[in-house]
Amino acid sequence: MTDLRGWTLAEWREAYQHQKTPADLLHRLLDQLADDDPAWISRLTHDQLQAALADLAHRLERAGGDRKRLPLYGIPCAVKDNIDVAGFPTTAACPAFAYTPEKDAAAVSRLRAAGAIIMGKTNLDQFATGLVGTRSPYGEVPNSFNPEFVSGGSSSGSASVVARGLVPFSLGTDTAGSGRVPAGLNNIVGLKPTKGAISIEGVVPACRSLDCVSVFALTIGDAGEVFELIRGEEPADPYSRSAPPAFASTPALRHPGPIRRLAVPADPDWFGDARNAAAWDTLLRRWSALDVTLVPMDFSLLFELAALLYEGPWVAERHAAVESFMAEHADGMNPVVRGIIEKAKHFSATDTFNAIYRREALLKAIDHLLSDVDGLLVPTAPITPTRQAVATDPVGVNSLLGTYTNFVNLADMSALAIPAGFRTDGQPFGLTLISGAWRDSDLQQLAIRWLNSHPTTLGATGRPRPKETLPTSADGEATIDVAVVGAHLSGMPLNGQLLEREAECIAETTTTSNYRLYALPGTTPAKPGLRRVAADDGAAIIVEVWRVPAAAFGSFVDLVPPPLGIGNVELADGTWVNGFVCEGYGFEGALDVTHFGGWRAYVESLKQTTA
Repeated sequence: MTDLRGWTLAEWREAYQHQKTPADLLHRLLDQLADDDPAWISRLTHDQLQAALADLAHRLERAGGDRKRLPLYGIPCAVKDNIDVAGFPTTAACPAFAYTPEKDAAAVSRLRAAGAIIMGKTNLDQFATGLVGTRSPYGEVPNSFNPEFVSGGSSSGSASVVARGLVPFSLGTDTAGSGRVPAGLNNIVGLKPTKGAISIEGVVPACRSLDCVSVFALTIGDAGEVFELIRGEEPADPYSRSAPPAFASTPALRHPGPIRRLAVPADPDWFGDARNAAAWDTLLRRWSALDVTLVPMDFSLLFELAALLYEGPWVAERHAAVESFMAEHADGMNPVVRGIIEKAKHFSATDTFNAIYRREALLKAIDHLLSDVDGLLVPTAPITPTRQAVATDPVGVNSLLGTYTNFVNLADMSALAIPAGFRTDGQPFGLTLISGAWRDSDLQQLAIRWLNSHPTTLGATGRPRPKETLPTSADGEATIDVAVVGAHLSGMPLNGQLLEREAECIAETTTTSNYRLYALPGTTPAKPGLRRVAADDGAAIIVEVWRVPAAAFGSFVDLVPPPLGIGNVELADGTWVNGFVCEGYGFEGALDVTHFGGWRAYVESLKQTTA
């Protein structure tokens, strides 16, 4: 029997190209999953898998049989059990809280639209409160290398199933490090995107204003590809957002482009973990050969910001998420989790506003502190604790794990946790790259340089790491697909901006019926705005998909004027690509031209009217 463990996205695709079918492989994979594995809370049955495969076949039929339009065709994945997946209960690792969602979370819906098969829901620290992976009535998730150590949390199960190669990627969440700490402790990639880049619609909130959906994968390229497929604004999610038209403002953390200067903690405290300290020293020597300048820096301001998350009134946001449930079912909660959330009663509204004021003052000071660097290079976690150590001091050890993670979402930063080798006892050591909002791609490029220079094995599979790459075109050049809807269409006034960058039009198609098209006032040349709406209130809008060299994408985005920006657009076949979107204020005074079905027809109607 073929062992399917440790396959990357490329290997799953290769198998399907060689006449294997999803039914052949996924039923076999399901048989290989152990029933007593604490990383899972629920899994597909064979009957449910058969229904999922029927849905996949229907999607392929709608895509005209072209698997390239379903980039995750038949590829298995897992989802943290605080993210809604239709067909599975959502428990947040609390049986008394469980409910059965009627629809998928936004991120899960996009995975299915790309052809992915969700194999099951994964374990977590209850209500995503913890960085250890031990606070669950469904069992502690052990480290994938040595069960005496913790897996890290709260996305413990999602990290474990990827590290052991059971699935090539999974979704987690990250509020204070839950998408990074488990990656560092299990030798995998943990992509913590810019806050709001992936919608949290359909996610049980921890701290709604800080929560992110994260991606675990065996390789950077796989994590980056999944991120691009599921990112984008959702009308139902007030915290989702698109990248602004340009973000080349100070500090340097917000400058798009190569990352050359990285701040490192000047005198890191390892809290007695000598093996981590030694691994860090080795890591710094290796980074010096990568044409990156390391700048020792005092992290005190960042640590003060981090303290607001659990030592200040932000804990009340966790209470707001489960207030009504706790009022009736507090006894059904993990006692450590309950104790943390109950701290909310010690803070007043005045405390909250004072904390908000302090946060803004700290952010201003941090902007100044980091104005001369492009990012931060930090240990993912300063310690690698045993499960016994956590049992002895569950809150204290947990707090130490968040030393270099807790400040990131409060500061609106992007982060990428990646493997960094092994300690002398064989446990993984991880590093995290951090930069400003919307620098997710820049972090991936830098991480690829690191791992191609210092490769590790894939998770805990023992398999060698392939050369890291980002998605490429047929000639090997990295590319990004962009849906254009207006003045960039073929023959339109701004199409030359694409042609100058050697972009190629690869398709003319339409969006789903979830959009309305508006002629924006006061734009020269005239430009439309695309607004996502409910399917029964919209229509399919004609678009062209252009394949842009990745090296030229940043300069193209810089030409996009407000209120327009680059977000994500859903095509008729259910796939998502980068595309033009419009800020809400841009629709003021705009003319609804949806009934024309596309911008070209509207422009032609103006010419006829003039004639």
